[in-house]
Amino acid sequence: MQHALAGLPDDRLRRLPFNVRFWDGSELQSRDAEPDPPTIYVRDERALSHLLHEPNQLGLARAWVSGALDVDDLEHALALRHRFDGLHVNALSRLRLGLEALRIAGPKLLRRPPPPAIEAERVGGMRHSIARDRSSVRHHYDVSNDFYRLLLGPTMVYSCAYFESMDDSLEAAQERKLELICRKLRLEPGERLLDIGCGWGSLIMHAAAHHGVQAVGVTVSEPQARLARDRIDAAGLSGQVTVRVADYREIDDGPYDKIASVGMYEHVGRAELPNYARTVRALLRPGGLFLNHGIARLRSEQPDGDTFISRYIFPDGELHPITQLLSALQACGFEARDLESLREHYPLTLRRWLANLEDHRQTVLEQVGAARERAWRLYIQASAQAFQEGEITVFQVLAARDGAPHRLPLAQRRAICV
Repeated sequence: MQHALAGLPDDRLRRLPFNVRFWDGSELQSRDAEPDPPTIYVRDERALSHLLHEPNQLGLARAWVSGALDVDDLEHALALRHRFDGLHVNALSRLRLGLEALRIAGPKLLRRPPPPAIEAERVGGMRHSIARDRSSVRHHYDVSNDFYRLLLGPTMVYSCAYFESMDDSLEAAQERKLELICRKLRLEPGERLLDIGCGWGSLIMHAAAHHGVQAVGVTVSEPQARLARDRIDAAGLSGQVTVRVADYREIDDGPYDKIASVGMYEHVGRAELPNYARTVRALLRPGGLFLNHGIARLRSEQPDGDTFISRYIFPDGELHPITQLLSALQACGFEARDLESLREHYPLTLRRWLANLEDHRQTVLEQVGAARERAWRLYIQASAQAFQEGEITVFQVLAARDGAPHRLPLAQRRAICV
């Protein structure tokens, strides 16, 4: 294999910044100046076969999720990914590598291995239709409530927390985020609050308990809704808080005084943003406030084709620049009043989730299996680095609907004590 790599025109492949150890004990040593390079383990022939049949991110993902490919330091290995930006392997080079892999692994390399069972199948129907979105979203959120309890901790909040210090606990930072949203929306007792994509009900419970609102949450996940209702009953809030299983396009009982959408619009899709904005506006009273909390692209480009994220984590999910959302809101009568980036807060959140995953690894393996544990470990680690490096970010946008005064104060105060 070292001979085959030496014959490639791109110097980055000849000087790999990591070691590669094969199942038979043979090894490719890094020829790069990278200190203490990580070691990638090719556990069996399936890794090479996945890459031969899908020589792209999806092939790598299948090899990783199946366990055929492993690494001794995932964080270090992912940090090296930009060393290969813009890499193009021409047809002749691919042929040389394929022949060398065939020499190592034998004829069984030519058989396409089945993808890991947890891989999302290509979904039929119109992209971002209600039926297709429901299926795509459930792939992610219906893993199991017990799994999410272990991952997220007792607050059961699955979105970026809000830290005052690097030493804050995840629970304190999540409670601070919930309070931040409520204060930005200027919630008042008796107001109607709608939470689009309410998850396990944490925001609507906080808003009802601390701000006296009548809250409605919607989710397309039946397991989420069941647990949310149990939590609401246990907190004695069933008279103030309701959870429904519905798509946001199926809500018809407006107007609401305030609307929040936290970690949901990533499922909407760029082409659907105008309809998303119009739907929210129709559900909101004139002068009402809308807060959208979601992930956006900064420098990264929309990927082409199948990716690890699209097949294992968020089928049909889309990230786009925040300007796309702002334009859609403005076009239908919203005025953007406040925009805050929480980018630095998300790596802190994700690394605490990663620690939870590691602390409960054996239980997670028993609950969801090794393939899903590996997929989530890669997803969380890669996401933390993407936020840290500014490839993607997360924004909170506060917007006021036209038709009446918004009654926001002249000065916004963001100091939140929990």
